[in-house]
Amino acid sequence: MTNVQTALLHELEPIVEQNLNRHLKAAKPWLPHDYVPWSKGRDFAFLGGEDWVPEDSPLDPVAKAALLVNLLTEDNLPSYHREIATRFGRDGAWGSWVGQWTAEEGRHSIALRDYLVVTRGIDPVNLENMRMQHTIAGYDSGDKTPLQALAYVSFQELATRVSHRNTGKASGCPIADQLLARVALDENLHMVFYRNLMDAALDIAPDEAMCAIRDEVLGFSMPGMNMPGFQENALLIAKAGIYDLRIHHDDVVQPVLRFWKVFERDGFGPDGEQAREQIDGFLKMVDERATHYEEKAKARESVSA
Repeated sequence: MTNVQTALLHELEPIVEQNLNRHLKAAKPWLPHDYVPWSKGRDFAFLGGEDWVPEDSPLDPVAKAALLVNLLTEDNLPSYHREIATRFGRDGAWGSWVGQWTAEEGRHSIALRDYLVVTRGIDPVNLENMRMQHTIAGYDSGDKTPLQALAYVSFQELATRVSHRNTGKASGCPIADQLLARVALDENLHMVFYRNLMDAALDIAPDEAMCAIRDEVLGFSMPGMNMPGFQENALLIAKAGIYDLRIHHDDVVQPVLRFWKVFERDGFGPDGEQAREQIDGFLKMVDERATHYEEKAKARESVSA
């Protein structure tokens, strides 16, 4: 980490403390086991019951794919903890946040796995095999600077919130909808924390912050993209309108950029101005591509009608 990045983390620390205190007041503790319909559970063959068969699942293929992707993404928490602890450190307010965030995130995989296993929503053997494979591979964001990491998680936490919330609505199960709405609340509070810090970074180091935002807008990918079968499942999820390019553009990237007033701020040097222009050009291209996909989908619907 460069001296500039280290100095910036130090300068942001009072703002980290302020936002940590705000977060602790806003966050309402919850218990994962409260969101699991335990009365629907029964033993598997190992304990004298019956192993899972496809007919056990009450979920349609889209809900299965979305819940699987969401859960396996949450399963990589050890890697995510390493990523933010490495970037932000384990001392002071930064360290307190890293611990708080990790503990809160840990509830998500607990609750989702318990729900899916108890309701026999997806094959638990396949789920465990995929968890092992995905977690062993881990997640590595590369050599992101702390500013790039802040920009990335600002978008990623909101993307995860939207994905969880839309998955719950599409699941067809009121319990899953309730559980995923609760998980989405956590993700939203996490997004607000990171978004506020990046907003402060834009005031402190505008050019460096804008370049970091540019890097993460143009290079964004979900943390679970390397999991087995991600592309196939992502296509199902996109076609179902749970998370697609239009949602990413309209409901994730644009709201965060508006909060930061990216296109209204003054005080950028040549690097910051160039980064802002690159963001603007990229978003126009994404919007055009999303519109193209929407038109193709409408054409397919009209043919099949």
